[in-house]
Amino acid sequence: MVAKTFQGLEDVLAEELRNLGAENVEPGRRMVSFQGDLEMLYKTNLCCRTALRILKPIHKFTARNTDELYERAKEFDWGSLMSVGSTFSIDTVAFSDEFTHSRFVTYRVKDAIVDWFKDRYGEDKRPGVRLQDADVMINVHISGSDVTLSLDSSGESLHKRGYRVAQTEAPINEVLAAGIILRSGWRGDSPLVDPMCGSGTFLIEAALIAANINPGVYRRHFSFENWKDFNHELFDKLYNDDSGEREFNFKIYGADMSPKAVEIAAKNIKSAGVGRMIDLQTKPLSAWTEAPADGVLVTNPPYGERISAADMDGLYELIGQKLKNVFKGYHAWIIAAKNEYITKIGLAPSVKIPILNGALECELREYIIFEGDYKSFRREGGRLRELEDKKEEKRSERRERRFGRGDNGDRPRRFADRKAPRWGERRRFDDDEERPRFRDDRPRFRDERPRFRDGRSKERDFADKRRERRENTARPPRNPLEERYRPGRPGAGKTFRRSDDRFDRNVKFGREEKFGISSRYEAPQQKPVDSENPLAARRNEDALKMITGKQPSLSPMRSRKKNSDNNSED
Repeated sequence: MVAKTFQGLEDVLAEELRNLGAENVEPGRRMVSFQGDLEMLYKTNLCCRTALRILKPIHKFTARNTDELYERAKEFDWGSLMSVGSTFSIDTVAFSDEFTHSRFVTYRVKDAIVDWFKDRYGEDKRPGVRLQDADVMINVHISGSDVTLSLDSSGESLHKRGYRVAQTEAPINEVLAAGIILRSGWRGDSPLVDPMCGSGTFLIEAALIAANINPGVYRRHFSFENWKDFNHELFDKLYNDDSGEREFNFKIYGADMSPKAVEIAAKNIKSAGVGRMIDLQTKPLSAWTEAPADGVLVTNPPYGERISAADMDGLYELIGQKLKNVFKGYHAWIIAAKNEYITKIGLAPSVKIPILNGALECELREYIIFEGDYKSFRREGGRLRELEDKKEEKRSERRERRFGRGDNGDRPRRFADRKAPRWGERRRFDDDEERPRFRDDRPRFRDERPRFRDGRSKERDFADKRRERRENTARPPRNPLEERYRPGRPGAGKTFRRSDDRFDRNVKFGREEKFGISSRYEAPQQKPVDSENPLAARRNEDALKMITGKQPSLSPMRSRKKNSDNNSED
């Protein structure tokens, strides 16, 4: 069987089914599959607080087009479920490229059922189609080319408990309200408060959970009561069994600023018969100055979508102030839309759970209200899961950057199954522990290396090639004590630069002769580079010869010393 629910409540519903005794419980997306007998089918409809529908698959097949869908649906024995005088309805959910129009799928399955009866009882003998309150409700689920036909055992959605006689604008769904309370861990062992109760859905669902009253006892009808194999005695036994109910020793407190909303909530509470467990009053959130100790707060404030307040920012800031000052020691669970308002609460949530409230994408947040600072809260054993998860995520990122990712990551990790050893610590391996391989996963031993047919090692051959390549492309060894000549711009003369400052140290300590370094840093005799202006380089004999066409004669400089013989200067 399959139990359908809201996104975000799959685990809660799975736990409910296990507690009821269901077998092979497996959560999915907005559903939980399980196995059980006819008694389990009745119990899930009566007792599950977070289930929307309970489906019983009856026929599974594969179809790639609507004609094949018609033929395969017609193969089932529909006479085992209904008679000619029965009525039926079809609900279709399709996730497929072949079946893009769910209404057309509904028509083809309806034709298959009607034609099955016509072929056996005549053209005018067929069951009728009724959109509401049909005797047999059929669910068609298509995923790709896989088709599943199921019987809807619930009829109307199970969130319609039967106790609601009036409602305010946009009330929260009963299944969603019960799921939030169950996810909070509250089972009636402490007070519960809803300071913005609206029509009282949280209050009533909390009372049913605290007293362990089955939510299905308020319903007047289930669809499985119209089935041919309906067991009246078994269902009456389950329906009238109140052995699991218990006493509630605390109170549930609800309030709202609207007198009309409080009046509607009072009617619904009276209809459910849980008035003795609930304390209801008309009071705005700003008037809360005290609260019962060590309780749980669950509320559904306006989102600014269907219901809005005059000052939404101020409302959420007031929620944060009241949580810090009035509801100390509480675990507060607040469901709100994913918008900028919820951040105005100004508190760090311990848990954030994405959840759907109808068609609105919402978020369920838990706030742990503790006294003092966070360090004191941690020393006492408290923990904000949201903050701790973020810290652990950052620590994991740092470990990945340092040691690499694991086997499922993008980069290989050398020792993915162990902590990194401390500095100076030797890694010891157990006898049954696999030793880590090299980074590139090469074999560790010589005899394991891949070889050519002639016995030569591939690894040795590749190493020789790499060595030859390095030798051919290697640069000549660099002498750090040698000056390098760098020609300057035309007309700027020759410029020189030293490779490092060791020239100064060698000159300073008198090591010029040992290393062949001139203290005047004479330029090496190199052929200058040709320039567009050959006269730019000083004392360029080749350039002068090219211009004059003859070898230049350079006369020595005349001496400045006076000639003692003729007392005259040359």
